[in-house]
Amino acid sequence: MKAVIQCGGFGSRLMPYAMVLPKPLMPVGSQPVLELLIGWVRRNGISEIIITTGYLGCLIKTFFGDGSKWGVDITYTEEAGPLGTIGSLSLLREVLDEPFIVLNGDILTDLNLERMIAFHHEMDAAVTIATVARQTKLDYGVLDGAPNTWIESFREKPSLTHSVSMGVYCLNPDVIRHVPREMPFGFDDLVLRLLAHQAHVCSFRHDGFWLDIGRLDDFRDAQALPWVKPLPLKETFWIQLK
Repeated sequence: MKAVIQCGGFGSRLMPYAMVLPKPLMPVGSQPVLELLIGWVRRNGISEIIITTGYLGCLIKTFFGDGSKWGVDITYTEEAGPLGTIGSLSLLREVLDEPFIVLNGDILTDLNLERMIAFHHEMDAAVTIATVARQTKLDYGVLDGAPNTWIESFREKPSLTHSVSMGVYCLNPDVIRHVPREMPFGFDDLVLRLLAHQAHVCSFRHDGFWLDIGRLDDFRDAQALPWVKPLPLKETFWIQLK
């Protein structure tokens, strides 16, 4: 099975830091997040990786090369312009001919891909989305009841729990025909189009670890993880780019 790691975004949520490095090369301790992600993919039994690049993609290619240092085979695509969160798959129509994994290049997780892939086949799904539960705290008092009538209840700044996408997906190759060529297309657009065609889109619940390094709070939290190697004062990973 192949894994497509999407690294073509601008990293706008991490500006101004992402003006110097593409988001997948942002350091978590002494290693870029993409290096940790590739290690996780390899430990899950996947050794063929396609990295989609765009903004500052030359730095990613220079750092990872053909992937042999990490025991994987890496090839690259390059977006001439922004293609959205899933539009880069249109560049891979001739390459992806069996079920494959797609993941964002800025996440950390201990998700078991083998179980997710088995679930995907068991459910006969077109797309399986890995999800986690996340709480969102509202900064307002919430009134329950119809407008202009009696209030049924009042909740002061409640926390709401939702299932959110982890940015890890298992897809069947025929899904790519729904992705238009060379134009921005979001994963939300793809899911809505598949649902309109009554395709099977499933959620695979993960109850373990997950961080979205594209969020500044998660990026800071990642630096304090107990297994993260600290960054030596006299050495930084981007020296290897020279």
